[in-house]
Amino acid sequence: MAKRLTFFFDREADILYLSVGKSRPALSKEVGDDILVRLDPKSHRVIGCTILNLTKRFGKMKEAEPLPILGELTLRT
Repeated sequence: MAKRLTFFFDREADILYLSVGKSRPALSKEVGDDILVRLDPKSHRVIGCTILNLTKRFGKMKEAEPLPILGELTLRT
């Protein structure tokens, strides 16, 4: 069953949070400059992603709108 992928942009901190299902405690692993993958502490499955300095990377952001996106996050090691 697909879980909802949620996005939250903290404009003041310039951070984009992506979560699979409800946001919950996780282990973080840095996978690139300012990019962290969030892992479930028990199963070590990817449950989210955090992108720091988003507007510095991608330019100015428009106002957020909910998007009907289904996705799958996978960490390759």
